[in-house]
Amino acid sequence: MKTFLKVVLVLLAVVVAIKLLPVALALACVLGGVAALVALIGVSLAAGLLCAWLLLALVLSPIWLPVLALVGLIALIKKLGAKPAAA
Repeated sequence: MKTFLKVVLVLLAVVVAIKLLPVALALACVLGGVAALVALIGVSLAAGLLCAWLLLALVLSPIWLPVLALVGLIALIKKLGAKPAAA
């Protein structure tokens, strides 16, 4: 291919790129806005789920705190009654 034809093709590609720049910029802005909205919804949803889990733990604390204390006491008694490990 001759050099002149290469230069003409590159100039044609530059003109097409410049003509399509506003469309590409608008598309990029729309996609960026959608990505920001999805991120905002995701963070809000994660915060809501965290609050729900904390509320559930608070409501169920009269049940799981004594159970946890009992399990810890049993583990302590088993550890104290076990034979020492051989070296």
